[in-house]
Amino acid sequence: MNETIELLKNHRSVREFQPKEDVSEGQVETIISAAMAAPNWINGQQVSVIEVRDPEKKSTLASAAGNQRWIDEAPVFLVFCLDFYRAKLAAEKNGNQLQIVDDIEAVIVGSTDVGISLGSAVIAAESMGLGTVPIGGIRRNLQTIIEVLDLPEYVFPVSGLVIGHPRTLPDQKPRLSLQATHHKEQYQANIQRELIDEYDQNISLYMSERTNGQDASNWSSKVAHFYDKGFEQYAKNSSPKLKQQGFKYK
Repeated sequence: MNETIELLKNHRSVREFQPKEDVSEGQVETIISAAMAAPNWINGQQVSVIEVRDPEKKSTLASAAGNQRWIDEAPVFLVFCLDFYRAKLAAEKNGNQLQIVDDIEAVIVGSTDVGISLGSAVIAAESMGLGTVPIGGIRRNLQTIIEVLDLPEYVFPVSGLVIGHPRTLPDQKPRLSLQATHHKEQYQANIQRELIDEYDQNISLYMSERTNGQDASNWSSKVAHFYDKGFEQYAKNSSPKLKQQGFKYK
């Protein structure tokens, strides 16, 4: 196994950082350069990353994201945005209409490109010994994010990424077995329930050990709850704010 594969398989999200240990501008530039080198649709480069270091801004963003203190604690917070603003300028320059923003395809394309670039950024940061944690919570209070970052039309914040020097490293959280997620030739629906039952036991044991017996919750209960009621704050924000930013899909 080579070093890159070991790095990928050793990933864990870090939520405790050394508050006085900085991440250099050179490191951040390298991380973002690696992210921008990632594949993207039609070479449209539909991603922009906003680097936030100002303590007051980070505090505001931490609060808007659901009081996630690690945004405050770490020295750097990156916000990954799907970005069709440059495509708009390209359309104007060439006398064309930016019709894709009236279709859900724009959101699929932009979010996919953000996900690919975010993954590259995580690996680049971890290769330097830094810790990271993605922050989907920036979509909880989108108007605050849009205003603080002064986002123009056709730009939408998809995920944040906290970067800093780890104060502690958590144990790696178990994943579903590859049998559940790696399908050969066709989707294997008939085995999923059995594999979920097995995974629930593994996660319950992991949680119990991690919390000294205070929390033995499993995977399916958390996912079921979140996709029933837990996502409501996101639902209230994402679609209206996407349309506010110019994405008029039906």
